[in-house]
Amino acid sequence: MDELDQKLLAALAADSSTSTSRLARRFKVARSTVQARIERLERTGVIAGYTVKLGQAITLRLIRATVLVQIEARSSAQILQRLKATPEVEQAHTTTGRFDLILQVAAETTQSLDETLDKIGAIPGVKATESLIQLSTKIDRAV
Repeated sequence: MDELDQKLLAALAADSSTSTSRLARRFKVARSTVQARIERLERTGVIAGYTVKLGQAITLRLIRATVLVQIEARSSAQILQRLKATPEVEQAHTTTGRFDLILQVAAETTQSLDETLDKIGAIPGVKATESLIQLSTKIDRAV
């Protein structure tokens, strides 16, 4: 994602009804360039819809990971409480099998993701983690 993509995202976040013509004039590019960029951002999941989220800062969390977590018996409530306080943890699911939790984690940079994974591993009661960094999305029916 380059500077133009970031400008387009900021402009659409401020007013998602801004026309492609107006965006093209503002950023001094062709209307077809703006349209193609927006379509690519939608196709890759960076733009997953147009909605209002009042009171939330806009951050681009482009690096995603699935984190498998093994926990000690009777420690899930405390661990979930700590995970809720970690903004990079977007989802937490209980599961059966070798791991007890499946987390969806998103960060702005690899360094931020690394720090988040270290925080998760250091939570009292966490026995082990395994991280799977997502490279690309091939199917996304959640949108």
